[in-house]
Amino acid sequence: MQGTIIYKGKYGATEQYATWAGKELNIPVKVTDECSDSDLAKTDFLVLGTSVYIGVLVIKEWIKNNIESIAGKKIYLFVVCGTPINETEKLEGYVKSSLPEQVFKNCKIYYLPGRLIFKKLSWSDKFLLRIGYLLSPKKQKESMHLTDYDSVKKENLSGLINDVKKEFSPGKQVVSPG
Repeated sequence: MQGTIIYKGKYGATEQYATWAGKELNIPVKVTDECSDSDLAKTDFLVLGTSVYIGVLVIKEWIKNNIESIAGKKIYLFVVCGTPINETEKLEGYVKSSLPEQVFKNCKIYYLPGRLIFKKLSWSDKFLLRIGYLLSPKKQKESMHLTDYDSVKKENLSGLINDVKKEFSPGKQVVSPG
């Protein structure tokens, strides 16, 4: 069985997770801009990685542009963001508003914690983060970060890695989704 990891991120956390997963699963890792139709045609399953920017998956446009090539494939989607993992309703909202139904129904989704290194943000992202913080209700401010944090750890991928290995281990008969 052939799989590929395809990702799109903004500041490096998604790339780090994709690199770790690629090594662990022994499959190629490609940024969305490097992925061709022929790459997609050769895959039995995809691991898609994305960061979230202002409530939207940054891989959204790539998925929309490649819908015909990925529809019907088994997809493992990992979503990297600063929203706390226990805020499942909010996280699910990001995914549901960004993915077409035909992709969403074939996805297994994993929410992974990200990182924020304030000095590495663009000036516009710093500005947006500060404005968002100032305009947020007090309860929401408690989970927002204006200081550096780094929750990107290899062990955060264990669920995804185990699920892919379980379903696509060598010699296992794979049944097409749907």
